[in-house]
Amino acid sequence: MDKLTDDVPGCYYNRTVQFFYEHSGKNISAHWRPRDYVVVSLGMGVSVIVILANILVMVAIFINRRFHFPIYYLLGNLAAADLFSGIAYLHLMFHTGPWTIKLSKNQWFVRQTLIDSSLTASVLNLLAIALERHQTIFTMQLHSKMTNRRVVLLIALIWGLAIFMGLVPTMGWHCLCDLENCSTMAPMYKRSYLVFWAVLNLFTFSLMVAAYTRIFVYVRHKSQRMSQHTSQIRHKETVFNLMKTVSMILGCFVICWTPGLVLLMLDGLGCESCQVLRYEKYCLVLAECNSLVNPIIYSFRDTDMLQTFKRILCCLCRRGDAGRKDTLSGMRCNTLEQERERDVLQRQDLNESG
Repeated sequence: MDKLTDDVPGCYYNRTVQFFYEHSGKNISAHWRPRDYVVVSLGMGVSVIVILANILVMVAIFINRRFHFPIYYLLGNLAAADLFSGIAYLHLMFHTGPWTIKLSKNQWFVRQTLIDSSLTASVLNLLAIALERHQTIFTMQLHSKMTNRRVVLLIALIWGLAIFMGLVPTMGWHCLCDLENCSTMAPMYKRSYLVFWAVLNLFTFSLMVAAYTRIFVYVRHKSQRMSQHTSQIRHKETVFNLMKTVSMILGCFVICWTPGLVLLMLDGLGCESCQVLRYEKYCLVLAECNSLVNPIIYSFRDTDMLQTFKRILCCLCRRGDAGRKDTLSGMRCNTLEQERERDVLQRQDLNESG
């Protein structure tokens, strides 16, 4: 985007980032204000925790054979997306505030592309998991019959769409040649792009709500039938835990994403009295927190995952001991025979509940 030649008539390729910020009314302070310190410190803290938490999830899925199924591969990809989100947001924290004025236009677009791609990947992964759970539960399967090849293709599709969405503004949906339609929150993005991105994510959210609502209704119906025809306590507990997890997923997603999407929508629609800049960074931090909440919801509620986490952390704490290799090998204690035995018991529960 940066050019050394004269500007094309009607375009502003040679203007600095500061020019676009000043035109949009998003002033860049040359000095650090207390608000800047608070936002950057909070953002860095959240980013580091997100990175560490999702690395833990990925390692746990890799070393535990019990997690070598399509749903866990998708959870691992979700952790990878959230890890990328944490890295992208940490990068943003080192290129925001008074540092923004020193960025070239290319650096600014790279910064925004990383954020857009990472957050889009997280949302798409959440949708993929929702659809996988919907298909699995309604066909009374313990695990999806999706082959590893299809899982890999699905993961590749998710990342392809996420990267494409992040690159869309750089491919022409910017306002370098349409200054009057520049947005306020992202001064080199067109307002129409913000509306498009917000609507797309809200539509994705609607699909998730629809999928999980059907799961909720179905599980509740099955729970009532079970209470009348069987006394399988273990399966009933699994049903209620799923209902709780569904509620947590929907609630946390709404809390973390809705404020930012609403701000984007208002800015894209040109609401001058909405004071979007006043809440922008806080909404971004809140949206990033969804990448921290995901490991908690999808992983820490799984007893096997929690036990694997404990083993990993114990291994790290004892890494200086002579028995370190024994500890590492102990983390692979789950055998395929144990998994088959567990599946047989779960199938028996499902048959009795049906």
